[in-house]
Amino acid sequence: MPALVLGLVCAVVAVLATLRTVLQPGLAHTARRLHRETAVTPHAPPVSVVVPACNESANIAAAVRSVAASEHPAEVEVVVVDDGSTDGTAEVVRELELANVRVVSRPNGGRFAALNTGIALARHDALVLVDGDTVFERDTVSKVVRPLGDTGVGAVSGNVKVANRGGLLGRWQHLEYTAGSNLDRQILNALECIPTIPGAIGAFRREALDEVGGISADTLAEDTDVTMAITRAGWRVVYEPAARAWTEVPTGASGLYKQRYRWSYGTFQSMWKHRTALCERGRMGRFGLLYLLLFHVVLPALAPALDVYVLYGAFVADAPWALVVWGVFLVVQTAGAGYALRLDGESLAPLWVFPLQQVAYRQLTYVVVIESLVTALSGTPLAWQTARRSGLAKVAAR
Repeated sequence: MPALVLGLVCAVVAVLATLRTVLQPGLAHTARRLHRETAVTPHAPPVSVVVPACNESANIAAAVRSVAASEHPAEVEVVVVDDGSTDGTAEVVRELELANVRVVSRPNGGRFAALNTGIALARHDALVLVDGDTVFERDTVSKVVRPLGDTGVGAVSGNVKVANRGGLLGRWQHLEYTAGSNLDRQILNALECIPTIPGAIGAFRREALDEVGGISADTLAEDTDVTMAITRAGWRVVYEPAARAWTEVPTGASGLYKQRYRWSYGTFQSMWKHRTALCERGRMGRFGLLYLLLFHVVLPALAPALDVYVLYGAFVADAPWALVVWGVFLVVQTAGAGYALRLDGESLAPLWVFPLQQVAYRQLTYVVVIESLVTALSGTPLAWQTARRSGLAKVAAR
């Protein structure tokens, strides 16, 4: 009986992994083709950029300078909300003496509170929300707000790029962002059910944010929560791959684990909060939540069983074909990652570390999902964890 159960679990994992491998390049290509064929409607409203910052002194100067120097036909005001920093973040920004930048200090209340404070103080209806460790290119603001010219669009996701992609861990995260998160976002854009606008770069119509009550404190993934809410309210959420933002990622295993644990836990909270969408006619319930459930919960939670099955077959049960099948699947996945890199205008040079990523780095993501799932099911609260910054985001300013 245990062997039968393990076999069934492995069959489910194999089907889901194959389905995702087939879906990703196909739908991503379709999304890019539709994006190219869509007529570009000029739309350049005045923009308010809100930057919540708590102990971001390492990157905040580069982040604010990049936004303030945006090449945009209309006004770009920058509202930096210092959320109780103890490292002089506010002073760093004030010393820049930029005319279109305001700094507001408040007691520490969490990212959601800082965002709501900045949104309330912002003067314009086109809002761009950006992390304090993220650097914009000169045309990023113009490109991320352009889709808001369509009156049905309530929010826009930009394209998050890894700034500090040197070293093995940096390359792995670069591949994860490009061949994972951004590729998923293109798929879900084609299905019109993007569940997450990343905190690093997102544009919002004030009317859409007001309709859903602003940024909620209900989850640790406030970006996922508000994106799902906006979609369920009837607004379209779209992806603009040309709007690029360069962000600093963790440089150590401990920081990476804490970040991904919070993301995973917050995503589960958001899925549970919006579970009633499954009973609605909207695309978030029919496609978005189902996609997250299958490929971000079930697949990583069960995938370790397949690795055990392959190792058992190859070294215990005298079935070396198991390793051959696994190797073939790895080649297919590597080819898919290469396609994702090309689709995003990236070099194929980091692709050599992809097989090792699937052997080593992937196990960390499995543990994160399983532990956060257990934590969520047990009802244990998880506190917000602030990452240490090293100022590496500024290396991408160009």
